[in-house]
Amino acid sequence: MSQSSSKLLIVLAFFSIYVIWGSTYLLNKIAVGELPPFMLASVRFLSAGLLIFLIAKALKIPLAINKKQILNTAIAGFLFLTFGNGVIVWALRYVDSGFAALEISAQPLVILLLMRIHQKKPIKLMSMIGVLLGIIGIYLLISQKQVMDQENSLLGAFMIFLCMLSWAYGSLFVAKADLPSNFFINTGYQMFIGGCFLCIASVAFGESWTFPGVWSTDVKISMLLLVVFGSIVAFTSFNYLLKIVSPEKVATSTYVNPIVALILGWFILNERITMQSCIAAMILLTGVYFINTKKTLTIFKRFKK
Repeated sequence: MSQSSSKLLIVLAFFSIYVIWGSTYLLNKIAVGELPPFMLASVRFLSAGLLIFLIAKALKIPLAINKKQILNTAIAGFLFLTFGNGVIVWALRYVDSGFAALEISAQPLVILLLMRIHQKKPIKLMSMIGVLLGIIGIYLLISQKQVMDQENSLLGAFMIFLCMLSWAYGSLFVAKADLPSNFFINTGYQMFIGGCFLCIASVAFGESWTFPGVWSTDVKISMLLLVVFGSIVAFTSFNYLLKIVSPEKVATSTYVNPIVALILGWFILNERITMQSCIAAMILLTGVYFINTKKTLTIFKRFKK
């Protein structure tokens, strides 16, 4: 592949994790207004997993994995997709899409704290500042009057926080787990197994399943975009970038996703963007930057002399 083609592919991959992932909150919000949450997530990931297997088969990519890898992909699929994504879809019935994206943007803060608790990894001064800013930002986000007064909104916010924990634990687990070496196959197994768990959850909660033929046009379009772009394209782009560029550059999607979600929610769903939400967003994203940056503020360098 030529250098220009490689650069174009990287740009397109970044567009995927920035804009497509940021838009999935809107798409899920539209679809969950008509479909049961666990059924929605189950159909999304089962369809994406099966499509990945079909594409891999057509490209003659081996699908075989060992028992240990099956178990590990099942654990990852549950943490990332069954609980980590399925419950977010459920919570979107009670909170705005932009609010959900902003709260989830604090995930790096949670990962940092878990690494301190479980791996005894020391927290650097810049990261400690980031954690403090993150706590302030989350408080400002959920303490708004319209959030407190909205029915079940606090429950939705709490469940999204649990999803953040699930994603954080999943990130720590995947870092050390024995998983399929081919990231495309790895993604396919996680999505298919996670989708199976979501199907079981849907049945257990007594959700009513409907055929796509009776879905509204908006829901059909949303589901198609979620399967093809939000699942296959974005997740594949994410794994591709992790092999091509540095992880901290890939992590910049954390800054962009909430902004995309807020703008789309405001423009398409007429979701209100308050001044307090904007302030909370700036504080939260500044906190995430402090955690991800390798730089040290000049004022702190003086204390090291």
